[in-house]
Amino acid sequence: MTEVPAGDLIAELDEASLSRFHLRAVLASGMGFFTDAYDLFVIGIASALITMLGAALSPSYWVLIGFRFVRGFGVGGDYPVSAVMVSEYANRKDRGKLVGMVFGTQALGLIVGPLIALALLGAGASNDTAWRVLLALGAVPAAAVIYLRCRMPESPRYQVQVQGKREQAANRMAHFTSGRVNGNGASGQVNGNGASGLQHELGLRAFLTNRRWLVMLAGTWFLLDYAYCGNTISTPQILGLISPHASTMTKIALQLAIFVVAAVPGYILAIARLDKVGHRRLQLIGFAMMALCFAIIAVVPGMTTVVVPFLLVYGVSYFFTEFGPNMTTFVMPSELYPVSMRATGHGISAGIGKLGAFIGVFLFPLLQTSLGLRGTLLLTGGVAVAGFALTLVLPEPAGRSLEEMASAPRASAMPLRVAADQPSVP
Repeated sequence: MTEVPAGDLIAELDEASLSRFHLRAVLASGMGFFTDAYDLFVIGIASALITMLGAALSPSYWVLIGFRFVRGFGVGGDYPVSAVMVSEYANRKDRGKLVGMVFGTQALGLIVGPLIALALLGAGASNDTAWRVLLALGAVPAAAVIYLRCRMPESPRYQVQVQGKREQAANRMAHFTSGRVNGNGASGQVNGNGASGLQHELGLRAFLTNRRWLVMLAGTWFLLDYAYCGNTISTPQILGLISPHASTMTKIALQLAIFVVAAVPGYILAIARLDKVGHRRLQLIGFAMMALCFAIIAVVPGMTTVVVPFLLVYGVSYFFTEFGPNMTTFVMPSELYPVSMRATGHGISAGIGKLGAFIGVFLFPLLQTSLGLRGTLLLTGGVAVAGFALTLVLPEPAGRSLEEMASAPRASAMPLRVAADQPSVP
C-alpha cells in the first residue's frame, strides 16, 4: 500500500467533526477516571467509619493501608492515560470539552460514593460492613475499564509522530472511526505549520532538564490539590466542626448535597464552556474565586459557627473549583507537553498534584488544631492566590492544534500566540 502522509492523518484528526468515535474514546477513558475518582473520594467517608479501627491499630487497618498503597500505582498510571488518550484523538476545537468529559466522570464518583454509603447505613449495615462494601465496589468499574481499553487502538499521533507507523495508524483509525478518519486528506501538512514529519523522541533527562512547562503545570496542580483534596476528603471533619452534634448519616448527606448543588453544575458548565472561555482563563477565574470564598469564611465573623452561611460560601468555592482549576489542571497537561513525553509529563504533574493532596489531607487536622478552622481556610486561600499567580505564565491552548503548540518556542514565559478564532487571553 502507498505510505500515508503523516500530515493528512493528523490534520483529519484536528478538523474532524464531533462524532461517535470521540464519545467511544471518552467512555473508555472516562470509565477509568470514574474508578479513580470514586475510590479517591469514598475514602473520606470510609475513614470516618473506620476511626475505631485506627485507634486500636487493628491488623485489618494496616492491610487497608497496604492495599491503598498498591492501588496508588494503578491510579498513577491511569490519570495520564485517561487524559492523553482522549486529547490525542480529539479535534482541536472540541479537545477541551472531550477531555473535560473524561474528567467530569469524577462528579459521578463524588455522588455515587455517598449515595451507596447512605443506602448501606440506612439499611442497617454496620460501619465495618459499610466501609468494606464501599471500597470493594470500586472493582466493578475497574473490570469494565480493562474490557474497554483493550478495544482501543494506540494513539494515532504517537504512532505517526514518534514511532513512524503511519500506515498502521491510518488503518486502525479508519476501522475505529468507521472511515471518518483514514489519512486520505489532501493537505499533507499539520495546520500549515510544517510539522507533519516524524518528531524527535525526547528523552526523560532532556524533558526534565527543560522543565519550564513541568514547573508551571505540576505547580498549579500541586497548589490546587492541596486546597481542593485536603478540604474535600476532610469535608466530613469540617462539617463535624461546624455541626458537632450531627450524626454520621447527616454529615454524609450534607456532603452529598454540596456536591450535587455546587460541584456538579461546575463540572457541567466547565465542559460546556471550556473551549469558549479558554482553558487558562477558566483556571484564573477559578483560583480567584476560591481565594475569595476562603477569605470570606476566614474573615467574616460567625461564618464557621453557623451551618447555612458556611455551606453557601463553601458551596460557591466548590462550584468555582470545578468550573476552574480542578478541571483545567487535568486538561492542560494533556495539551502542552510534547507528544513523545505527553503521558509522562501528565503523570508527573498528576503525581506532584497528589503530593499536594497528601500534604493537604495530612496537615488539615494539625493546622486546624493550631490555627483553627478560619486560620486553616485563610491559608488555603493564600494557596489559591499562588495558583492564580503561577497560571499567569501559562499559554492558552484552547482551539489550537497539539502540533502547533509542540512546535512553538518552549523557552518563552509569555503566553503563546492566540489564533483569531480562539478566546483572547486576559
